[in-house]
Amino acid sequence: MLNNLITSLAANDTAEAIEDQVEKASGFVADMGDMIKAAMPSFVIALFMLIIGILISKLITKITGKALSRSNVDHAAKNFLISLIKILLYVVVIVMVLSFLKVPMSSILTVLGAAGLAVSLALQNCLSNLCGGFIILFSKPFSSGDIIEIDDSVGIVRTIGILYTKIMTFDGKTVFIPNGKVSEAKIVNYTETPTRRIDLAFEISYDSDYDKARAAILEVIAAHKLILKDPAPVVRMGAHKENSVSIDTLVWVKNEDYFSARYDMLENVRKTFAENGVVIPFNQVDVHISGKKEGN
Repeated sequence: MLNNLITSLAANDTAEAIEDQVEKASGFVADMGDMIKAAMPSFVIALFMLIIGILISKLITKITGKALSRSNVDHAAKNFLISLIKILLYVVVIVMVLSFLKVPMSSILTVLGAAGLAVSLALQNCLSNLCGGFIILFSKPFSSGDIIEIDDSVGIVRTIGILYTKIMTFDGKTVFIPNGKVSEAKIVNYTETPTRRIDLAFEISYDSDYDKARAAILEVIAAHKLILKDPAPVVRMGAHKENSVSIDTLVWVKNEDYFSARYDMLENVRKTFAENGVVIPFNQVDVHISGKKEGN
């Protein structure tokens, strides 16, 4: 009888404990439901703001892209600007949504600032190249298709990227130069003006007739169709050297005719000198051999 009583009391205690836990769980769920119901309008409005903000950002980006397409902005600069504007607009939208949800922005901005500092220190070279690319794209010292010289590399600009500038040299090599170096380097743009001067120096011996040699060079210039008459060619005595007289020859041609005209000048002047008896000196060594004395 006593055992039955004890068992009955234990069962009652267990039932009360289970009932108590169920009541607590029900209260927690009810409280969470009330919180969600209370916050639901804010979340809905925030989601609506996010969607509208993204749509407006895309619209602004599209309008900006069309405006840049009608301008003279370089293609690479246009893509860079569009990407930058899109990122900035998305950041503004996200900040507005978080502010509406009353998220403590000071803590988030502190974390983002610390992360940005760490990233900037780790990616110093990349940031330097990025800034260099920004400078190149908007100061425009050269454009795609120009013939330029940078760091002893001469070639045609193929692309101007955000981090690197790609140059195709005349011997078929592809050179990638970091934009950070490009923005600091001395740049020679051979395509900036439509014409280019060919500078040559022809050597003749002291025994040759200077006037005849000069007339021969002028004859070659007059017969060449690629050499421009304006500016006028210059053919003058340039220097008195140890074994020769130097004749400076300066002629102007169009950019695209530079190499053809230069090679033609060298070949035709050499041929004309030979026809007119003008001697081109070269280094000579005279060797004197004395005869042996008798008895040796």
